[in-house]
Amino acid sequence: MTKRIRVIIADDHTLFRVGLRGILESSAELEIVGEAGTGQEVLALVDQRRPDVVLLDLSMPHMNGFEALRLIPKAKAPRVLVISMHAEKEYVRHAIRAGASGYLLKTSERAELMLAIAAVSRGEVWVSSGAAGALVDDLRAESPERVVLTPRQREVLALIAQGHTTREIAKQFGVSVKTVETHRSQIMERLDIRSVAGLVRYAIAEKLLPPE
Repeated sequence: MTKRIRVIIADDHTLFRVGLRGILESSAELEIVGEAGTGQEVLALVDQRRPDVVLLDLSMPHMNGFEALRLIPKAKAPRVLVISMHAEKEYVRHAIRAGASGYLLKTSERAELMLAIAAVSRGEVWVSSGAAGALVDDLRAESPERVVLTPRQREVLALIAQGHTTREIAKQFGVSVKTVETHRSQIMERLDIRSVAGLVRYAIAEKLLPPE
């Protein structure tokens, strides 16, 4: 049996915690091992419950999320996914520099929440689409060269990000499976991305996905 991801929810709004718990408990891959309303409670729970992932709000009383991030014992090795209402790049940068493994906006969809938790639990970094845009703009401004995908590569990437299989994409374009696999390899090589989760994040940031 696959080991479930142990999660702590930390937010000072009780109704938000209740709603988030309800969403997470619908997944057989997750186990809620504690809830916290303050930074101090987060630190105590991390020590007691040894979670894999901490879902952390930044705006908590007594000790905010930034302070808690710096004090969470690295020896316990939990991954911290910040869940915040703030999309400003300063918040994202500050959180990542303080030790967060990911940054998700509270306006995100359930599907992105699940992807983010799974990604950070594997040691990857996840930044919500709504917050990533500002960081992507910064990177573009800093770099004179921007990676450019061909129109077909962008179409293939969009379908991959939507969850279509290689065979489904090949059928849609009327090409062989091998051709789609070649497109996928070239996309990963050109973007220097090695995982499907990374491709999904890029597609979201580039607004390649259709609105829901």
